[in-house]
Amino acid sequence: MVPLHFEPLHSDFGVCVQGLNLCEHLSSDSVTAIQQAIDCYSFLWFPNQSVSDEMQLALTSLLGEPEPSHVKLGQDGVVDYFITIGNVQDDGSVFGNDHPKTKFLTGNNMWHSDSSFREIPSFASIMCAYEVPAEGGKTQFVSQRAAYNKLPTDTQAAIDPLITIHDYVFSRSKVGPNAVTASHANSLPPVRQKLVRMNPSTREKNIFVGSHAREIEGWKYQDSRELLEDLLERATGTNQIYEHSWAPGDVVIWDNRCLLHRGAGYDADKYRRRMRQTRVKGTGSTCEE
Repeated sequence: MVPLHFEPLHSDFGVCVQGLNLCEHLSSDSVTAIQQAIDCYSFLWFPNQSVSDEMQLALTSLLGEPEPSHVKLGQDGVVDYFITIGNVQDDGSVFGNDHPKTKFLTGNNMWHSDSSFREIPSFASIMCAYEVPAEGGKTQFVSQRAAYNKLPTDTQAAIDPLITIHDYVFSRSKVGPNAVTASHANSLPPVRQKLVRMNPSTREKNIFVGSHAREIEGWKYQDSRELLEDLLERATGTNQIYEHSWAPGDVVIWDNRCLLHRGAGYDADKYRRRMRQTRVKGTGSTCEE
């Protein structure tokens, strides 16, 4: 295996990875190196790749069990492992700013961890860029591990045992009152997640918040909101953000266990954007970690 080269992207997390062609057969050593890099750096950027859907799904499967799209499963009962992000659809049609699907995707502009609203949340997301706008369309990331490490030790001790309720309908209701269909909502009841998670390999801890985190179990709602919003604010300060400017051929893998991300928005009436995302399912409930 050719040694991988890691170029830091941010002082808290993230690297650009050179020395690996994701279009070629990946040896077990290469897969292990990717898994270890996810644990260590949380965000891996592989530029100048030419990955097809088949290759992306194969990579996803090498890292764990692919996670079905909750949207297609909840709305249509269809198992599909791909999510198209952007306004260019699979049939080539383009949706503008006023299309319901474009408005629905604005929910991604809130800080979140993918699938934290599922009983078994996502381990990692893999995003491949095909078409990107000339302006906007960037994605911002922050480390909840770095945020936890910066907390006072007494605050860490106080929040370590807490359980948070994550609720997809709660977060998406901010997009609009009809953003989630009845069948979709019924497929995603609120779930319990640890407020503080621990990486099973490195034993490093991180907070686990974001737009899907509704309240703290057993707390008054207003007290819950104050704590969750305070932790989110601490995690998302300007100096803690890495902003990724996408280019066609980019493949990015990020660790949903400890990173938050959000879209920066773009003009869908003016530009085309097409990204394909898959997710690797987590290994179990956070409450059993």
